[in-house]
Amino acid sequence: MNPIARLPVIVQSDRTILLEVDNPQYEDARDALASFAELVKSPEHIHTYQLSALSLWNAMAAGLSAAQVIEALARYSQYPVPETVAQFVRDQDVRFGRLKLLKAPDGDGLWLTSDDALALTQVGRTKAVIPYLDEPLHPGFRIRPEYRGLLKQALAKAGWPIDDVAGYEPGAPLPMDLVDALPNGEPFRLRHYQEDAVRAFWGEGRVDRGNGVVVLPCGAGKTVVGLGAMLMAQTHTLILTTSTAALHQWQREILEKTTLSPDHVGEYSAAVKDIRPVTVTTYQMLTHRQNEQFPHFQALDAHPWGLILYDEVHLLPAPMFRLTASLQARRRLGLTATLIREDGRAEDVFALIGPKRFDMPWKVLEQQGWIATARCREIRVKLGETQRESYAVAEDAERIRIAAENPSKALVVEELLHEHQSDHVLVIGQYLGQLERMAERFRAPLITGKTPNRERERLYGAFRTGELPVLFVSKVGNFAIDLPDANVAIQISGTFGSRQEEAQRLGRILRPKSDGSMATFYSVVSEDTKEQEFAQKRQLFLCEQGYRYEIAHASADGTPEERMAPVIPFRLGQP
Repeated sequence: MNPIARLPVIVQSDRTILLEVDNPQYEDARDALASFAELVKSPEHIHTYQLSALSLWNAMAAGLSAAQVIEALARYSQYPVPETVAQFVRDQDVRFGRLKLLKAPDGDGLWLTSDDALALTQVGRTKAVIPYLDEPLHPGFRIRPEYRGLLKQALAKAGWPIDDVAGYEPGAPLPMDLVDALPNGEPFRLRHYQEDAVRAFWGEGRVDRGNGVVVLPCGAGKTVVGLGAMLMAQTHTLILTTSTAALHQWQREILEKTTLSPDHVGEYSAAVKDIRPVTVTTYQMLTHRQNEQFPHFQALDAHPWGLILYDEVHLLPAPMFRLTASLQARRRLGLTATLIREDGRAEDVFALIGPKRFDMPWKVLEQQGWIATARCREIRVKLGETQRESYAVAEDAERIRIAAENPSKALVVEELLHEHQSDHVLVIGQYLGQLERMAERFRAPLITGKTPNRERERLYGAFRTGELPVLFVSKVGNFAIDLPDANVAIQISGTFGSRQEEAQRLGRILRPKSDGSMATFYSVVSEDTKEQEFAQKRQLFLCEQGYRYEIAHASADGTPEERMAPVIPFRLGQP
């Protein structure tokens, strides 16, 4: 066989990239593609990636050049890379950073400029951009500081990513250091990849760095990366989180791993409004609106912050984009396990927080022992006769709920809980009625959005100690829970085809186990329904990271059928 026929990739002129799974070079090619292209579908034999302007901008912000992208495509492609694709990559390389935002030479505001006069002419006639341009400032335009974020947002949507080198306000100084040892005596220092992430974000203090996103899987220590950024900045820091539980977790990490004292660390929540040199709050507090104003945002914005940390930045609520546009004079670090946004606003994250500065494949961290080895299994359950009849005549929205709340799933959960009696099991779902029925059936506690924070933290604490071996959680359990001993997750329903939710839920069990044991993620899905279609989309991101789902079909008593035969590992999408 001609060696070229064994290459795993076909690059097509519409910028789609086909990757052959059953190829000896599949994993190497997958890892290369993941750095500059987005996986869009992954059936069993051929995976499809897409090159986009945004995926290339992020790659170039992380240090890849057009030549390196084209070389990677050519290295794995069975056929020559179409010239239209190569030219598209070069065009994005040229556009990335062609427009620069600097401080105005006369000190009055900012200056949008470029070495390319035609680019400035085109931008100056772009309707969405014109409202943010002030008087001409040759070559380019004067920009009022309050329009810094809005301009970047509008230009990104128009296909012109700005290189913002206007610098940042230093903020009020805050001397701090990291501790040498944890309270239990264990030595503490940043792991090699955490140091790399901090350096990529900080850029040795360069004026074009100090903004951007670090992507690491749950359990890999994103919080520690945030602490590393604080160490570099040595300034007052505002930390935005998804919940009060996450807020308290950040406070614990800061006090445990840095030299800061409780006097330095404040909480700004519904219960406590205490602004200190390091203040932790929630997105909900900042986006609280009253009489068309954002009173909590205004109170916090008045403080001289030099650094803002966005935890779980992929979940940034829509109102935060408007508010974040006014925070451009401060350094900004976003932390996330996946940059995927199902609402299509990833460009806004790029423009307002910054580009992806660092990413590390999940499987690489698994191989190095920094996160647990995980096994993913999808268990398909048939609808009962009554549910099938209801499903057949229902509208689409109701069909989704019927499939998600399939009563037969309880039999599978019962079987899995029996199998994992000695494990720490999280059962995660979307629908409260379904969760309440199952929690009552299995006499296990349930945490939902209505559970008081004090009770949540009590239950999480009991789960950590092993007092509670099983815990049911609603979507509040998708993120920002530190449960290091959780080693089994059972997903009984989810938010449609949300890839980031699937990744977050697997992340709940990825902290490395003290005994080196494997983590197991189950997704229980109603067979031959919309839920099965959603499951395939949900698994896309994890498939890109190298995970595979074994497919099982539950028997009438809830037992996965392959228990009666050797387990056959099916790839994603295989029937």
